[in-house]
Amino acid sequence: MTTAYITHTHCEKHDMGDDHPESPQRLGAIQNRLIMGQLMDFIRLFDAEPATRDQLNATHDAAYIASLFDRTPTEDGLEVGPDTLMTPLTLDAALYAAGSVVTAVDLVLSDKAVNAFCAIRPPGHHAEYDNAMGFCFFNNIAVGTRHAINQYALERVAIVDFDVHHGNGTEDIFKNDPKVFYASSYQHPFYPYSDPGVSHDNILHMPLAAGSGSREFRKAITEQLLPALDAFQPQLIMISAGFDAHKEDPMGQLRLSESDYTWITDLLMDVADRHCDGKIVSVLEGGYNLDALGRAAFCHIKRLMKL
Repeated sequence: MTTAYITHTHCEKHDMGDDHPESPQRLGAIQNRLIMGQLMDFIRLFDAEPATRDQLNATHDAAYIASLFDRTPTEDGLEVGPDTLMTPLTLDAALYAAGSVVTAVDLVLSDKAVNAFCAIRPPGHHAEYDNAMGFCFFNNIAVGTRHAINQYALERVAIVDFDVHHGNGTEDIFKNDPKVFYASSYQHPFYPYSDPGVSHDNILHMPLAAGSGSREFRKAITEQLLPALDAFQPQLIMISAGFDAHKEDPMGQLRLSESDYTWITDLLMDVADRHCDGKIVSVLEGGYNLDALGRAAFCHIKRLMKL
């Protein structure tokens, strides 16, 4: 078994404009770096199936989902939230993005892949139970997590989010759900302006000040995240893999480097080896400097492949 790489061409067709940072070129930046680094020959490539309405309804408010289907524009664009523009091709892209995570969960939990990376867009971790925001329409990682719980009877799924922005949508969906542990490191104060003082039994906030770098990030992970994960003993680890905390990214100021993404991937793989036979599903979130995104994602995927 090796690492599965799940994506779909529909994910590149959602386009919110030439000046929008969440661009279709993001996926090509990752794939090009994998080709340059000669990793594509060692990855198992899979096309995703679109998420079904039942899979979406298990995670999101049914009326909210229906509204996205009903409001899909036939031309131009429709703003469904700040910086969140729906075009005629957005719904298909969002369905395949969420479906990619379902596909990844199926591959990993049926032992057809040891772990998986979902190269998808639009991203998902800001999408709340009944609200689109922050470039996100469906909460992709939440849809996959709910699928793992419902279809494979898992009792403990951990979601680790190292995007520069807090995954408010993931917290909104899983707060007070004892089957899901959600941990998020993020710049604070910063969009979406979550209050790290608001916590729940299954939620871990790791806010970091602007200008923080490797030392502060690694301290939070080592002292807060690792003990919490070991106590939770996850049966599956899901990763909201945002690479916009990179020092070259224009969307944040946390100053991380490729070595930090290699480091945290190694740590999470060690936790997965201890508790869930290495089972990890990693899902692309942010990352808006194309060169930095490609390099950071390459390091993350290379370590998932144990190379």
